[in-house]
Amino acid sequence: MATLPAVQSHFPNRPQFQGFMKPCGVEGEAFNLEIEGKIPDEIDGTFYRVMPDPQFSPFIENDPWFNGDGNISAFQLKNGRASFKQRYVRTEKLTREREAQRALLGKYRNKYTDAVEFKIRTTANTNVVHFNGKLLALKEDAPPYAMDPVTLETLGLHNFDGQLPSLTFTAHPKFDPATGEMICFGYEAKGDGTPDICYYRIAADGTFLETVWLVSPVVAMIHDFAVTANHVVFPIMPQVCDIDRLKAGGEHWQWSPETPFYIGVMPRVGATAGSVKWFRHPNCFPGHVANAFEDDRGQLVVDIGVSPTNVFFWWPDANGNSPRPETIVSRLTRITLDPASEHLDILPEQVKTLQSSNSEFYRIDDRFAFGRHRHVFYDAMDPALGTDFPSIAPNLGGGYPLYNSLEHLDLETGKTSVYFPGRHHMVQEPVFIPRKGSTEEGDGYLLALVNNYATMGSELHLVDTGNFGETLAKVVLPIRLRHGLHGNWVDAAE
Repeated sequence: MATLPAVQSHFPNRPQFQGFMKPCGVEGEAFNLEIEGKIPDEIDGTFYRVMPDPQFSPFIENDPWFNGDGNISAFQLKNGRASFKQRYVRTEKLTREREAQRALLGKYRNKYTDAVEFKIRTTANTNVVHFNGKLLALKEDAPPYAMDPVTLETLGLHNFDGQLPSLTFTAHPKFDPATGEMICFGYEAKGDGTPDICYYRIAADGTFLETVWLVSPVVAMIHDFAVTANHVVFPIMPQVCDIDRLKAGGEHWQWSPETPFYIGVMPRVGATAGSVKWFRHPNCFPGHVANAFEDDRGQLVVDIGVSPTNVFFWWPDANGNSPRPETIVSRLTRITLDPASEHLDILPEQVKTLQSSNSEFYRIDDRFAFGRHRHVFYDAMDPALGTDFPSIAPNLGGGYPLYNSLEHLDLETGKTSVYFPGRHHMVQEPVFIPRKGSTEEGDGYLLALVNNYATMGSELHLVDTGNFGETLAKVVLPIRLRHGLHGNWVDAAE
């Protein structure tokens, strides 16, 4: 256990705790929020999102922003009005630190640096999904925490009535739009530094349908994954873990420029440990998956963000090298794989860049998940749009990628449409809301939390996908919400 320094009431003088990234520490409710424009009456549901938001100053001076406590926001849109609710996930960490009135957790995913021993060491701060009547607050180092979707009360650690076989649970489960099945996995599934992957399918009523144990070719991060009608795809990021480094007080993750980008492919149903094939792509950083599907030839088509350099620059390589944040570029990339092939090295002709801007946080119309998709929505950075960087730079804070616009890519026509929220704004991850009564893919609305650096406040921007360049409605929030990670739209009918 770590030797604790004196309690600090202020946060470290580091970019990840300054400007817009200053921790919020807010729980509460706000009703009848100010709206500019009009929210269509047909929209009836809640946008849930989570941000890492440390409640106490860490005793690790350069603690990454990924290590904050999970704070869940719920934005309800109904009858043309908007309301807001926010509560922390009552993890073991949060509860015990409130009792001690100080930080007790040490380095990111390194239990050997903690001040106390935790039974479940997680911040539940990466994603929040709705499943079988509950919200599940997710971080890929532990089981979910369940929450009430209306009150945001934490119901407790959720192991699916004892069915969960893995010590870990993905932050990016996938949902079958036809059956409601949730498809999941955990990596480092038998504990820190282990190469084990546990794959499982869960029926809409919470019953486990199948469990498969696999061994990864390298102990590394698998942040997102892809599912098609018949296959599962595991993109392994070359951020590697070494248990001896952890025990010595080092970082959980270290960039490995020598490690390939491995892509595991196996059957979605009826797989065994021997079913998986590990394809190899030259070293790069795989980000979030937009979608995957099987084409008419039975090939797997995976649309995923790819950067040639280490996007998680705060975890450098063994020599301390990492790219400058302003040089990092990611683009939506299509990788086509033959699941029957015995040739496992991915060739250049199997890889195609789909768009030109620096992009991430890809979303589709989820009703078309696992099948061929036409429309992709995402965050983008285009300096030519006119962002006033000199004026907002002092308030940006640090530790995360910056995007100044939303884009819509039509894969059939190749056309890209851009939504630019303003010269003093940056966007967070969008969510797609289908238009009521429409079955056409991509017909609906895009909703995203937006940082306004002129007012140092947060806004919700709503865009009609049929008129993508214009603001349909803007909800002005009474507080500033630091940059979050992921979230999802839940229709009231669910």
